Amino acid sequence: MAENLLAPAPAERADAAANRRRILAAAERLFAERGPQISMTELAGAAGVGRATLYRRYPDVTSVAVALLDVHEQDLQQRMISGPPPLGPGASPRRRLQAFYDSMIDLLEQHLPLALGAEQGASRFATGAYGFWRTFVISLIRAAGREDDALADALLAPLAPELYRFQRHERGQTVDEIKSALAHLAHVLPD
Repeated sequence: MAENLLAPAPAERADAAANRRRILAAAERLFAERGPQISMTELAGAAGVGRATLYRRYPDVTSVAVALLDVHEQDLQQRMISGPPPLGPGASPRRRLQAFYDSMIDLLEQHLPLALGAEQGASRFATGAYGFWRTFVISLIRAAGREDDALADALLAPLAPELYRFQRHERGQTVDEIKSALAHLAHVLPD
């Protein structure tokens, strides 16, 4: 599954690529300003493209959010596969899990409106990124000598965008407090 997520996209026409960039840039602005409650009509207007152009590539706002979030997640995925330890290969399962938690919290802090638009409720489990994160965590669990795939979902649950929003914006917890709590959770794996 990881290979498919990182495979180069098929070649696209220059005008289609320009439209995609305009759409994603406009979406990033709108999501940052207003969160996930934007309309396709607003997005088309902000991007300077026709609604038909927008709908040809993206059927709804959620698919735009998924595409934009994917741009930001690909760097993290690459660092997990081939970057330096502790996130990349070469560290213990616990240290890699803790580095993954830290990186995901940084991603959520920077791109929370996108994550909320792309990964709310059950839709979170349908994204390619969740499959990638789950495969990564399963590999850490197995490297720790355990065969417990259900543990992967339990270890990923604290990274749900709704929970992060609740912790940061309703409970007032700091990024460091959340990272510290997740570091304790990472101790389920050996060092």
